[in-house]
Amino acid sequence: MTIPDAKRFPRWRVNFVAGTVLGLWLIVAARLVHIQHFQAEELSSRARRQKSFEVDVPARPADIVDRNGNLLATTITTPSLFVDPSQFDVDSIFIDDLCGILSLDPADITKRLAEYSAKRFCWIKRRLSEEELTQVIQLEWPDGSYGFRQEFLRQYPQGHVAAHVLGLRNIDGVGKGGVEQSLNPLVQGQPGKRQLVRDAMGRIVEVSFDPDSEPRRFDAVALTIDLPIQMVVEKELDRVMQDWNPRAASAIVLDPQTGDILAMSSRPTYSPSELSDVKPEAWKNQAINIVYEPGSTFKPLVVAWALQHGMIRRDEVFDCENGKWMMGRRLLNDHHPYGKLSLTDVLVKSSNIGMAKIGTKMTNEEIFRATIAFGFGRPTGIDLPGEVSGIVRPLREWNSYSTGSVPMGQEIAVTPMQLIAAHASLANGGRLITPQLLRGVRGHGDERDSPFYTSVDEPGLSMPARLLTRTVDAETAKWVVEEPMTEVVKRGTGQRAKVDGYEVFGKTGTAQKTDPETGGYSATDYVASFVCGAPARNPRVLVLVVVDEPAPGKSHQGGIVAAPSAARILRRTLLHLHVSPESDDRAAKRPAENSRAG
Repeated sequence: MTIPDAKRFPRWRVNFVAGTVLGLWLIVAARLVHIQHFQAEELSSRARRQKSFEVDVPARPADIVDRNGNLLATTITTPSLFVDPSQFDVDSIFIDDLCGILSLDPADITKRLAEYSAKRFCWIKRRLSEEELTQVIQLEWPDGSYGFRQEFLRQYPQGHVAAHVLGLRNIDGVGKGGVEQSLNPLVQGQPGKRQLVRDAMGRIVEVSFDPDSEPRRFDAVALTIDLPIQMVVEKELDRVMQDWNPRAASAIVLDPQTGDILAMSSRPTYSPSELSDVKPEAWKNQAINIVYEPGSTFKPLVVAWALQHGMIRRDEVFDCENGKWMMGRRLLNDHHPYGKLSLTDVLVKSSNIGMAKIGTKMTNEEIFRATIAFGFGRPTGIDLPGEVSGIVRPLREWNSYSTGSVPMGQEIAVTPMQLIAAHASLANGGRLITPQLLRGVRGHGDERDSPFYTSVDEPGLSMPARLLTRTVDAETAKWVVEEPMTEVVKRGTGQRAKVDGYEVFGKTGTAQKTDPETGGYSATDYVASFVCGAPARNPRVLVLVVVDEPAPGKSHQGGIVAAPSAARILRRTLLHLHVSPESDDRAAKRPAENSRAG
């Protein structure tokens, strides 16, 4: 072997190579020193983050109870089945057996497993029953191929009762409809945090608990609903549906002094616990999601406003023209030929001509002001999702027809909730109050029999505001309730709403629906309604029943279709609330045989 001549490599080249190598080693050494002494804490923290991670821990949703603590909705835990698709190498017979137990389609499960083949997690079925769980465990599973996670399951022990008030929580725990959605921050609470640590194989080896990171929640959210009253309303609406076969119906029971909703129901309905065959129309809450012309139930509000502003007098007499009156180019008709009627009898007889003449005294501007003042044309603000505003056209679109039509309850569209809130302002002395469904909350750890409180101090949580405005003065409201509206029940269109022992006030409504083909009023389709309350001298309860399209061929009048059910609801509510029968002479003298509340 020949040794190269050293002279062939100049000294400077040797020095250059040696210096380069030495420089590289110095750079590496400097970097190692920098890492060891200056970046040690940062790199250590990064390593910890790579093997530890944080996960959300959902809070158990609060129970929903009525005003007396009766359970309306609660939550239990139940197992959900998942598999590791990378370990799930089983034959079709196993999948057929599994799907037979869980009532699933084998083709769907096979397709889903194929889609998740590169992943480590795939749901098979969530919220297993006890029977399903037992049978699934007995199958011969491949090692490490499956597991269970405990999840929350919402249950509604009262079935369909108050379904539209409650709404539901979907499979992912998200509130949909009702107070489950609108009061979700109170019901769902705030999730906590868990710190998890993984080993080099990705397995969880440590769970860190921090008391400050625990989920924060309430034990219960209490509604203003009174369950026994709610069940009476449900029964009466079922009776209405059976007797009159309408398209839909709704009923509301309200405390006019506080705005508390004691009961609210809608037909058609559904059960939040059984959603396999729910018709699309059953999802709609008729009390806040539909609009209709209120008809004669609107008349007492117009009368109250006109009295308040001096446009008419209590002792005024109106010539009702024997049932026919040309108002400009328009011929108005009453259901019966009336001559001269007092202001009280205009409401008792529900004279359209009398109301049109009141409208001419008021002018469109004042009628519009009254309509807006009583809360129409905007949502009431009740703590439910999906409330509509109703329809009140801008004043510039009103004409001479409007002067006669609006005072008799035409040319505007209202929701049942708007209407009962407006009548509550007459019953409570002229105060328009936001209807309320939320009574309070009970904190985590409070005694089960502790009173509910209404202060919510949790960040991001708040109670709905209760708004109050003045419609008319107390004296005017009192007269309208105690005189004409009481006479409506005594001797007018609302006689089927008499309740033995109580002086009832009320107003019927029979409104023609619009025919979509002609654009005019239908000759067969009506909305029958009745609003009533008692006792007249100190109203404690207000009831509204609305029946949409009673079956053709049957009566369509509010005093016949809706009043009897409203009276039965009113009677049962008064008894439930221990409102004593009146000692007033007028109530005592009423013959018992006139009571049709049943």
